[in-house]
Amino acid sequence: MEIEIKKITFEGASGHKLSARLDLPNGKVRAYALFAHCFTCSKDIFAASRIARGLADRGIAVLRFDFTGLGASEGEFANSNFSSNVGDLVLAADHLRQNHEAPKLLIGHSLGGAAVLAAASQLPEATAIATIGAPAHAGHVAQNFCADIESIEQDGEASVQLGGREFTIQKQFLDDLRAQDILGSIGDLRKALMIFHAPLDQVVGIDNAAEIFIAAKHPKSFVSLDDADHLLTRREDAVYVAEVLSAWAMGYIDSGPVADEAIKGDEASFGVEDGIVRVSETGRGKFQQDVMVGAHRLLADEPVSHGGLDSGPSPYDFLATALGTCTTMTLRMYAEHKKLKLDHVAVDVSHGKVHADDCMDCGEGRSGRIDRFERRLEIKGDLSPAEIKRLVEIADKCPVHKTLEKSSVVVTTLKENS
Repeated sequence: MEIEIKKITFEGASGHKLSARLDLPNGKVRAYALFAHCFTCSKDIFAASRIARGLADRGIAVLRFDFTGLGASEGEFANSNFSSNVGDLVLAADHLRQNHEAPKLLIGHSLGGAAVLAAASQLPEATAIATIGAPAHAGHVAQNFCADIESIEQDGEASVQLGGREFTIQKQFLDDLRAQDILGSIGDLRKALMIFHAPLDQVVGIDNAAEIFIAAKHPKSFVSLDDADHLLTRREDAVYVAEVLSAWAMGYIDSGPVADEAIKGDEASFGVEDGIVRVSETGRGKFQQDVMVGAHRLLADEPVSHGGLDSGPSPYDFLATALGTCTTMTLRMYAEHKKLKLDHVAVDVSHGKVHADDCMDCGEGRSGRIDRFERRLEIKGDLSPAEIKRLVEIADKCPVHKTLEKSSVVVTTLKENS
C-alpha cells in the first residue's frame, strides 16, 4: 500500500525547530502514533522508518522526529538532556493535537522507550505504549561513555565517541539522567504496555525488560526478539516488530484511557454480584475479554501466535495463576499457624497436555491425554529440612489443587434476557 510522508517542523522544548516526518496511510487515519528514536540516532534509522511504514499500512499515522541537536533538528546536543527529550515528546504530541489528533499510541526505541514511559503521564489521550530494547533506568545510557565519566565530572563536559561520531556530553546531562525514576512512573501508566526486547541484546540487557514488566500493571505483554540486535538492523527483525505491534495496537486505538474509576471501581459500577466473575468480549481483536471480579478489572487474551493481541493472560494462564496463588497463600497460612521462620515463598507453575501412559507422576486410572500442572517451589527462611519437606507436602493441600485433582461439575444455563 502506498503511503504519504510529510516533512514538517515544530518547536521543541528548547525553542529550536525540530525536524519531523509524518507517515500517513493511503485513506482514513484510524489513529495517530508518536515514535521516539534511540540515543544519538535519528528519525530516519531503518527500524523507525520500517515500523512507521507498517503502522501506516494499517491505518495508523506515525510522527517521528529528531530530538534537539540530532539529525536535521536545530539546537546543540550538548545542551540537551533526558528531560528536554521528554519535553520534545510532549510538544510533538501537542503538534499532533493541534493539527491532527493527539497520539493514542507511543513507541520508543532504546532510550526513546524510557522517554515515552516518562512522558506518558503528560499525554492523557494515549492508550497504549510500546518499548523496543528500552532501559529500565535512564541512567543506563551513561554506560556508553563510562570511561569518560570522570572527565565529565571534573571538567564539566567531555567529547565522547558514540557510534563512530563525536558528541559533547555535559555534567548536567549526567545529573539529569540520575534524577530520573522511570520505574516509579510505570506503575501509574494506566495504559496498555507491550515490551519488545532481544534476549541477547548487548547494549541494553534483557534484565531491563524484566524490571519494566514487573513494575507495570496489566494489560502488559512481552515479545521476545530472539537473536535480533539492539538497533534491529536486520530487515526481518524490524518487519516482525512492525507486524506484531500493528496487530496489538489495533486493539487499543479505539479505546479511551483506563480511568481510575475503572480500576478502583465497585460492584455497582461493574454490575457484578458478589461471588460472580463476569467475562465479556471487548470487541477489540479476536479473543480479548474483559474480566470483572468485584472491584477488580483484568484482561484475558490469547498470544499473537494464536490470533490474539497478547494483551492479557490466556485462560490456561489464569488457571495456572489460581494454582500458584492458592499454593503460596496456603503455605503462608500454614507457616504462620506453626510459627515457622518462612521469609519468602514463590512458585513457578507450568501447564501442558500429556498422554497418561507417558506421565509417571499422574496417578493410576487415567487414560488418553490429560492436563499436567507442574509446580516448582522456592522456599526461603531459617527452616530445617523436615520443615521444608512438610511445606512441600502442604502445597498439595491448597484448595485449588484439590479442585483440579478432583472431578468438577460445570452447569451452564441461559440468561432470561439472552
